[in-house]
Amino acid sequence: MPDARYILAHDIGTSGNKAALFGLDGQLKSSVVRDYPTYYPHDGWVEQDADDWWKAVCDSTMTLLEGAGVSPSEIACVTFSGTMMGCLIVDQSGRPLRKMLIWADTRSSKQEKFMLGRVDIETGYRITGHRLSASYSAAKLLWIKDNEPAAYGRAHKMLHPNEYIVFRLTGKIVTEYSNASSTNLLDIGKKRWSDELLDAFGIRASLLPELRPSTHVAGKVTAEAAAACGLLEGTPVVTGGGDGSCACVGAGVVREGKAYNVVGSSSWISTAAREPYFDPEMRTFNWVHLDENLYTPCGTMQAAGYSYAWFRDALCGEERYASKIAGGSAYKIIDKLVEKSPPGAGGLLFLPYLLGERSPLWDHDARGAFVGLGISSGKGDMARAVLEGVAFNLRMILEILGNYTEIGDLIMIGGGTKGTTWLQIFADVWRHTLKVPHYLEEATSIGAAICGGIGVGAYDDFSVAEKLNPPIKIIVPNAEKSDIYEGLYKIFRDVYARLKPIYKSLAGITK
Repeated sequence: MPDARYILAHDIGTSGNKAALFGLDGQLKSSVVRDYPTYYPHDGWVEQDADDWWKAVCDSTMTLLEGAGVSPSEIACVTFSGTMMGCLIVDQSGRPLRKMLIWADTRSSKQEKFMLGRVDIETGYRITGHRLSASYSAAKLLWIKDNEPAAYGRAHKMLHPNEYIVFRLTGKIVTEYSNASSTNLLDIGKKRWSDELLDAFGIRASLLPELRPSTHVAGKVTAEAAAACGLLEGTPVVTGGGDGSCACVGAGVVREGKAYNVVGSSSWISTAAREPYFDPEMRTFNWVHLDENLYTPCGTMQAAGYSYAWFRDALCGEERYASKIAGGSAYKIIDKLVEKSPPGAGGLLFLPYLLGERSPLWDHDARGAFVGLGISSGKGDMARAVLEGVAFNLRMILEILGNYTEIGDLIMIGGGTKGTTWLQIFADVWRHTLKVPHYLEEATSIGAAICGGIGVGAYDDFSVAEKLNPPIKIIVPNAEKSDIYEGLYKIFRDVYARLKPIYKSLAGITK
């Protein structure tokens, strides 16, 4: 396509689709977001309609091109990031047979027990790089098999969101290694579907799409798809990858030993490595990088930004009202209160386990707690304790990853990294220098765009990520504050250990 000047990247997320246009120089031309609904039929059931993704992709594409004044002929390729760990089954014609069970769906606890009865947890971890869990695609597929056998019998393939949209655009069904590593069915070392697990779980191998690199050109936009979404027929479509691996590339973590942290509703720390990290206690897990020669060992906590949002909504009505009147953010007002509180929040700790916890605790029963409240504790102390609690929990993940590689500076992305207050707390608690790149919330999109650019020959390799999203701000730890946090971190870990049996007892009463 001789006029091609832009890469169109779609990030098919949990709440909506972000369509972003990047120039070949990595500059963001424009972006558009289109929301779609999530359905909650029962407790623990979380579903989305694949047609909603398609409508959002089509609408956002046409709106974006028109608003940016970009001709369809200027699009070098279309590429994708999408949510991982889901399960969408389609028939022989590619039509969805039911709504997708997305990553947050946890209905498959019975199937998780079945899987662990057939394959012990250590073997499953060594094969897949993950614990065998209801969170991943395999257990969700088994739930459909057990509870909706007619739909399972008609199923032709199991897909993730970006793979379904690639099919709608090209008529081709493929997957790639990063999404495959979120299924609990990929042999992560051999990078092929595990016959051992498929046989043990009784899953038809034919349900799994062919594996390709994330830079694979899956096909070209068909005439039918072009009419629906406003793209030019024949535009190359690059498979792209899972959102976690796209974020890794967008952060510039494309060489062994580099590490990054995403601070959103949840938060994770990840690095790039030549081999998976197999933690003896299985506290962390592994994705495949967009570069199929690398892995992204990772630990994810459940409630990072969620903890701060809970505090804002539950206890900061005055600040929310003031921000509404002024037209600003309540977080900025709360941050001012945090800055007036000393490190350690006057001896107050917060355990950020509002949604239970994944890495490194893997404790569904864990809950949030303030410990050390006194008559002098103020709102600023409580807010600081929330931010420090998230930082303490992430430090546990950082230390586990540090057992396998020397971690230097961390690259910070995500909406939670916009302000400097929380960033400084992270730097002080972790004793690491932090680097904040130009694109924060768009890091996942630019990671997908880089993947697409490599696929069509616009870039040589993934090292271009370090140039296209460079650091623009550096946060250095304060040695004096770091010393204070060192003692508090040990107490934080001890508090959870002492509360763990209490959490289990409370869960037994409430279940």
